[in-house]
Amino acid sequence: MVVRSPLPDVEIPSVSVYEYLFGEITEEELDRVAVVDGLSGAETTFRSLLAQIDAVAGAVAARGLGVGDVVALHAPNVPAYVTVFHGLLRAGVTVTTVNGLATGPEVTKQLADSGARLLITVSALLAAGEAGAKGAGLTTEQMVVLDGAVDSAVGYASLADLLADPHPAPDVSFDPATHLAVLPYSSGTTGRPKGVMLTHTNLVANVAQSLAIGVGPDDVVPCVLPFFHIYGMTVLLNLALRTRAKLVTLPRFDLAQYLGVIQDHRATFLFVAPPIALALAKHPLVDSYDVSGVRAVLSGAAPLDEKLATAVVERLGESVRVLQGYGMTEMSPVSHCIPFARTDISPGSVGLLVAGMEAKIVDPATGAEIEQPTEGVSAPGELLCRGPNVMVGYLGNPEATADTLEPDGFLHTGDIVTIDADGVFQVVDRLKELIKYKGYQVPPAELEALLLSHPGIADAAVIGLPDEEAGEIPKAFVVPAPGAELTEGEVIAFVAEQVAPYKKVRAVEFIEAVPKSASGKILRKDLKVGR
Repeated sequence: MVVRSPLPDVEIPSVSVYEYLFGEITEEELDRVAVVDGLSGAETTFRSLLAQIDAVAGAVAARGLGVGDVVALHAPNVPAYVTVFHGLLRAGVTVTTVNGLATGPEVTKQLADSGARLLITVSALLAAGEAGAKGAGLTTEQMVVLDGAVDSAVGYASLADLLADPHPAPDVSFDPATHLAVLPYSSGTTGRPKGVMLTHTNLVANVAQSLAIGVGPDDVVPCVLPFFHIYGMTVLLNLALRTRAKLVTLPRFDLAQYLGVIQDHRATFLFVAPPIALALAKHPLVDSYDVSGVRAVLSGAAPLDEKLATAVVERLGESVRVLQGYGMTEMSPVSHCIPFARTDISPGSVGLLVAGMEAKIVDPATGAEIEQPTEGVSAPGELLCRGPNVMVGYLGNPEATADTLEPDGFLHTGDIVTIDADGVFQVVDRLKELIKYKGYQVPPAELEALLLSHPGIADAAVIGLPDEEAGEIPKAFVVPAPGAELTEGEVIAFVAEQVAPYKKVRAVEFIEAVPKSASGKILRKDLKVGR
């Protein structure tokens, strides 16, 4: 049974992301503040932002980059990120966004896999960026350090250098339905990170679909969730720009800074992951700040418990709406949300299909489709989704694409859900093996491969353990090699030296053998029993 969104269809124009976000901007809107630096307070109007975007597009084109080229953007949430990201898209470049916590080897893998011809980074991330670029074979001339590499012996170009010799924004032509706008990396339902091919139409569609969330021109949106992540890219950055809301950037999450921005800028709409929701609900520091301007909190990236949602309301005020959304990088990312206008939907659910989306729920054992009930709640099953926001596929990986996308366009999410008679979805379990640590994706297969590279480890498996603060933490089950003497601390340190902080193994258990099926697949459920 195919379930269709109960929300009215929205128009999805066949235009570029730049044209959709800014093509109809009015003279009055041009003088509104678009972006505020949350640390310095510096403001950028839409008029200035568009001029900067055009300048970056011109500078990139003057370097010979355009349609068909990939540029990697490796930076935290700063106003320059907004300018450079949209300047690259304006020039017809495909942007692969790199996690700011990525290590040098992880940067290398992404640059090499995506075929990036240029890496744009910042001085604070230069060590990993420099190592990653070198590993991928990029030259000094193929790196830009936005704020200048003042402590580096190498004379990298800065953003100021790029813009020193002005060039007009190029006239580019491409089919928005097929031209790739971005290549974020995701592990999907399982496996190692893969380049997710999202077109301009995918991104345009998802912003249009996300308008139901209820962000408006009078909203002030603190941006602490990273722009390199598809949640931050679409739901914070692009949605706010389209609705002419005000963005306030923060390069990392620090609760005191975050609360200070909420207070000083009278923030109205908070986009969070569950660990931030937990802090808002329980941390004593919240009482030291005026958060009375907040009217809504939307949680995504990992499931939000209804009790936690209620605790957020009790802490911030009874007039605050707590909403929840659901999605995947492969869906640009939003497929479900609780529309702001719907006060009758539990915040513990992920709400309704967004406009233009279709879904099926199937029994994971038999593949049989599960019906939406006329009353009550359906049986649980795997969620499959289809819509204009669904990816083209995984870059250079037809096998993984075929495993995830059905021939009829339905995408396997790997999540187990139910649906009620009103079309409200609830996520109840997860087929996929991906671990969600504070909203970040941690693929077990990546950590297992790394553990197996240790000479003292004969076999290993990684699972996610529930954790109140982080959502889940990676736990490794290790089979020591014969004669090897390993400690938990040694294993944790070995992994920590080679991965981004959020991927670190945080617990280790030594076992005699990893349980596996006849085909060799790790039986993770057996590992989770009693743990």
